[in-house]
Amino acid sequence: MRLDLTPYRRSTVGFDRLFDMIETNARAASSDNYPPFNLERIAQDRYRITLAVAGFARDEIAITAQQNLLLVSGKKDEKAPEGQLLHVGIANRSFERRFELADFVLVHDARLADGLLVIDLVREVPEAMKPKSIAIKTGAPLAAVDASADPAAIDQAA
Repeated sequence: MRLDLTPYRRSTVGFDRLFDMIETNARAASSDNYPPFNLERIAQDRYRITLAVAGFARDEIAITAQQNLLLVSGKKDEKAPEGQLLHVGIANRSFERRFELADFVLVHDARLADGLLVIDLVREVPEAMKPKSIAIKTGAPLAAVDASADPAAIDQAA
């Protein structure tokens, strides 16, 4: 499936990374879907990824968090099973799952129980990045001020 976001790219500014992520995910959706996973929103700024990793021990799974990327990989030892297998229905292959994370989303916790790997994520926006209310003043606008001017002089002009 080819996804063309060109019309949206022309009418937006600064969303290139978002469109790149959408296109990357559209390409990845057609690839391997192992292991299956659930993605849920727990609260306003809390998320949970649950991966079905039956047969994997804790030391066979690695979780790596990089900027805006969560990588979960499982490396299964290739050892011959005891006895003769008549049917193999449980996937025992190695895997690598990538999750694109939004800005300021961090891994809070990861637990493995009953064949499910649960990864809790939290979005922590720094105080400096949160929206601020700007007071509106009355009167004529400030005259153009030289960028090299003293900040105290600018405040006095206001």
